[in-house]
Amino acid sequence: MDWLMGKSKTKSNGKKAPAEEKKHYMEPEYTKVRVVDFDLKDLVSLPTKEIDLNEWLASNTTTFFNLINLQYSTISEFCTGDTCQAMTACNTIYYWYDERGKKTKCTAPQYVDLVMTFVQKLVTDEEIFPTKYGKDFPNSFESLVKKVCRYLFHVLAHIYWAHFKETVALELQGHLNTLYAHFIVFIREFNLVEPKEICIMDDLSEVLCAPLPPHTHNHVTER
Repeated sequence: MDWLMGKSKTKSNGKKAPAEEKKHYMEPEYTKVRVVDFDLKDLVSLPTKEIDLNEWLASNTTTFFNLINLQYSTISEFCTGDTCQAMTACNTIYYWYDERGKKTKCTAPQYVDLVMTFVQKLVTDEEIFPTKYGKDFPNSFESLVKKVCRYLFHVLAHIYWAHFKETVALELQGHLNTLYAHFIVFIREFNLVEPKEICIMDDLSEVLCAPLPPHTHNHVTER
């Protein structure tokens, strides 16, 4: 994953966001740009039977949290309460549900801050994401990992939907594409997010998760 430098619930409310705009991130000139050209499934598969599944999930989930947080930070100055008055992705508006189930409509930066704060607290909790040898994972670990992955997907989807133009201007579309594909392959490998939760980005997922034809890899240039 060194190719990139550098009870709360979230639900779609079922309402339609404003009329869907053209998906610029689906244009071939952008989807062909990656920063790696090997099979991402090799990166996410459990390496050996000697490695504990929960340890593998914990390690990867923590890494994806850090990478997605970093990716969002590259466009955070463009994601404001004025430009992103709701947490949207495609035709979906995401609402935040607090511990008591209270539904709150947030601006996108507020929503992302809630997500990152929640996940940061979780992955640094030794009782939930243990790092010491012999420490057992809690029975709720898998369900918490699934919740984290669902939140992180919302952040990636919003970056594509609302801030892909800025990502291209920063020449970071290759990093975003590779991170997104890597994440999707990971959550599919271990069934961490229900298909209905990520279907809004299925068109992009199918393009980016398919191997590129030989000799067509278009690597980005680092600045």
